Amino acid sequence: MRRIFPHPFLSLFLMVLWLFLNQSLSLGHVILGLLVGFIGAIAFAALRPPELRIRNLRAIGTLLVMVLRDIVRSNIAVAKLIVRPNAPGYISGFMTIKLDMKNQYGLAALATIMTSTPGTLWVNFDSSTGNLLIHVLDLVDEETWIKTIKHGYERLLMEIFE
Repeated sequence: MRRIFPHPFLSLFLMVLWLFLNQSLSLGHVILGLLVGFIGAIAFAALRPPELRIRNLRAIGTLLVMVLRDIVRSNIAVAKLIVRPNAPGYISGFMTIKLDMKNQYGLAALATIMTSTPGTLWVNFDSSTGNLLIHVLDLVDEETWIKTIKHGYERLLMEIFE
């Protein structure tokens, strides 16, 4: 059965997504949704992603609280910059951070966190050196950003995935 439907939940999700996007429960859309779900799951299985293993469930909660807190703080900081763009001390720039994390899922989660936080953007990651290039809208103190990313996000993501 796993050979025919390698990822049954993914197939079901893709079919439901297809139906939601088309806003129709007609027989034709249900058949197309089944086809999209079936082909999507087979294509995903062909990619052969490494098995996901969560090592520390408590760290997920800690990470979630930290990310939500930082997103709220960043929203406030970006709003202040928008309201007062000529305020003194406003510096925008790029910075490089050396990461120790190698896990693909951890890196993907970090990229999502960085891009979801207003005022920050994941620009480039060099897997051979472990250097992460980010852009920060309000780059007042590089040490604070290194501390937040290295000792906050990366440490927790490594606890979760490595």
